[in-house]
Amino acid sequence: MTTVATRPNVVGALRERVLKFAERVTTPLVPSDYLDIIDPLRSGADLRGRIVAVHPETRDAVTLVIKPGRGWRPHVPGQYVRIGVDVDGVRQWRAYSLTSKTHRRDGCIAVTVKAIPDGVVSNHLVRRATVGTVIQLGQAAGDFTLGERPPAKVLFLTAGSGITPVMGMLRNMASLGGPAPDIVVVHSAPTADDVIFGWELRMLAREGRIRLLERHTDTDGMLDVTRLGELVTDFAERETWACGPAGLLDALEQRWAAAGIADRLHIERFRPAVITAGDGGTVTFAKSGNVVEADGSQSLLDAGESAGVLMPSGCRMGVCFGCVVPMRQGAVRDLRNGDVTTANPGDNVQIQTCVSAAAGACELDL
Repeated sequence: MTTVATRPNVVGALRERVLKFAERVTTPLVPSDYLDIIDPLRSGADLRGRIVAVHPETRDAVTLVIKPGRGWRPHVPGQYVRIGVDVDGVRQWRAYSLTSKTHRRDGCIAVTVKAIPDGVVSNHLVRRATVGTVIQLGQAAGDFTLGERPPAKVLFLTAGSGITPVMGMLRNMASLGGPAPDIVVVHSAPTADDVIFGWELRMLAREGRIRLLERHTDTDGMLDVTRLGELVTDFAERETWACGPAGLLDALEQRWAAAGIADRLHIERFRPAVITAGDGGTVTFAKSGNVVEADGSQSLLDAGESAGVLMPSGCRMGVCFGCVVPMRQGAVRDLRNGDVTTANPGDNVQIQTCVSAAAGACELDL
């Protein structure tokens, strides 16, 4: 018996042939790249998001409301998301805590960013981000979370932007189920006006949902961890989540260890990585263990092959995308237009090795 193809199958097959042909003649972009321009949040595209609102929080902090693409998966309160943004021709990636409810009706997520001195990405997002800007997104990650059920007694100990993952937890506390926990929040900031989410935290305190202890360091001085018991007499009985500057977290770890309660302390450390682009650098091929010095004019494909690494390749001119591999970390420069792409550890940014050169040290997943 002869089977006759249905019209949708014929149309689909024809569309696929047209796309394959177009990919052969379109350079340096492939048709999917043009679809990304028309509909950057479409299903199947690299995960992106569009900024739909920018809300000032303090003089140097804003909340960005982001509509994520269709591939976004729900997050757990306390997790972070990596954001990729182009700043002066360089794609930079940074991680920011999610501060929104996990299931907003509009499908949006939110991150709150505090500008830090010499922070390339944070200052760009705080001072220059606008509604409509499309950014790159990773999926939510991190284990600085409350788990399925919060414990009966909770202590949140934060400073500066360290309040951001905690606010993500507080805003979602009701959705976790079970009886409301006894929550104490100890937060440090230079002044009352510098407290991110200050109005909301104080409202939660007035409603009796948390006990809030603010430390304004310009007038009160830095928090003395050794005297924490004077503020929270039962701190040793509480499961504690802490986020803030490294010095504070180091002191907390020592204090909890000395008290024999280190297992009750959960810490989130912000590690802002600074990647400086240069001309050439050390290329590490992680899986093979090969390391080679490459100059700024040599493609990573050529550098790898010269070191004996089995490199995927195709046209060798940036058209077929047969050489695409993940960059675990580092910086590379596009030999066609000079654009620099950076990656922090864990980002695994996809790059074309045949048209990319080292722009500093970089590590490839090969």
